[in-house]
Amino acid sequence: MTFIETYAAKIQPLDEKAIREAALHLDQLTKPPGSLGKLEAIAKQVAGITGEKIPDLAKKAVVVMAGDHGVCAEGISAFPAEVTPQMVLNFVHGGAAVNVLARQAGADVVCVDIGVNADLEHPQLLSRKVRKGTGNIAKGPAMSREEAIQAILVGWELIEELVAKGYRLFGTGEMGIGNTTPSAALLVVLAGLDVAQAVGRGTGIDDERWLHKQKVVTQAIEVNQANADDPLDVLAKLGGLEIAGLVGVILGAAANRCPIIVDGFISSAAALVASRIAPLSVAYMIGSHLSLEQGHTALLEAIGLTPMIQLDMRLGEGTGAVLAFHFVEAALKIMREMATFASAGVSTLETDNN
Repeated sequence: MTFIETYAAKIQPLDEKAIREAALHLDQLTKPPGSLGKLEAIAKQVAGITGEKIPDLAKKAVVVMAGDHGVCAEGISAFPAEVTPQMVLNFVHGGAAVNVLARQAGADVVCVDIGVNADLEHPQLLSRKVRKGTGNIAKGPAMSREEAIQAILVGWELIEELVAKGYRLFGTGEMGIGNTTPSAALLVVLAGLDVAQAVGRGTGIDDERWLHKQKVVTQAIEVNQANADDPLDVLAKLGGLEIAGLVGVILGAAANRCPIIVDGFISSAAALVASRIAPLSVAYMIGSHLSLEQGHTALLEAIGLTPMIQLDMRLGEGTGAVLAFHFVEAALKIMREMATFASAGVSTLETDNN
C-alpha cells in the first residue's frame, strides 16, 4: 500500500444508522414524503457523513488553493500569469467575489499559497508553497510524484488543523491562471473524454485560442504518457499544485467525516482525482453548481456528483461552493425547526405530492 493509499484508507463508509434516523425524521415532518427533493437528500447525506441526525455545521470555511502553471507560456489564457499573485492579495484583503459571498454565508475564506510563482507575505495568507509554479505540461511533467504527494498532504493537514479549530463544513476554491488547461487534461486521461469535449474557453478565449488550447492539451497528454490507472501519476504529470492541494482537502474532509462542497471545473478535476485515489470519498462530496466551462457536465458524471444549482457561472475561486453553503444550512434548518405531524396536530392523510 502506497503512502497516499495508507492515508486514504482512513476514509470510512457513511453511517447508515444516522441516515435512517434522518430519513425517518424527514418523513415525520409536515410535508409529503420527499417533497423537498435535494434538500432532503442533503440532510440524509450530512447525517451519514457526520454520524449525527442533525449535525451543527455552523462553522464553515472555503479553502482557496493558489498556484501558477508553466503551461501559461503556451498562450492558453486570456489573462497573464501575473494575475495569480495579484488575485491572491485580493483574496486576503477581502475584495474578491468569493470573499463577498463567504461573508454573506457566514463562512471564512482560507487562502493558501501552495504554488504561486512569487514571494507573497500577508498575515491572512497561509504559505505552504511546494514550489513556485508547475512545469509546462506541453513540454514535460507538471511536477514530480513526490511534489504531488507533498501538495496533497498540504491540503489534508490543513483540514486537520481546521477541524481541530471547530470547522465542520468545507468548500473547495482555487486560483491559478491557466488552470482549466491541466484540469481538461486530467479529465481526458482519467475519464476518457475527447480533447474537443473537455477543453473549454476558461476566462473567455476566442475561437483561435480555444483551438490552440486543444492542441496544447493533446500535446501535453502525448508528451507525458501518464498512466490512467495511476491517479497520482496523472496528477503529477498533468495537474497543478492547487489541484493537488484540493485533492488533499477533499480526502482530508472525508477522513474527518466532514461534508466537502465541490466548486466548479477545476475543483471537480481535483474531486475526480480524489475519487480515483479513494472511491469512498465521493460519498462525502456535495456538488455545488454546473459551470459554463465545457466539459463540466461530463466531469461531474465521471465523479458521480449532481450539481445543486446552475447560475451560468465560470469564475471559480469557490464561489459556487460558498453559495451551496446556504442549501446545506437550509436542509439542516428544515431538520431542526420544521414541525412534525404529531407536534403540529396535522393529519397524515395522503395528499397530492404534486
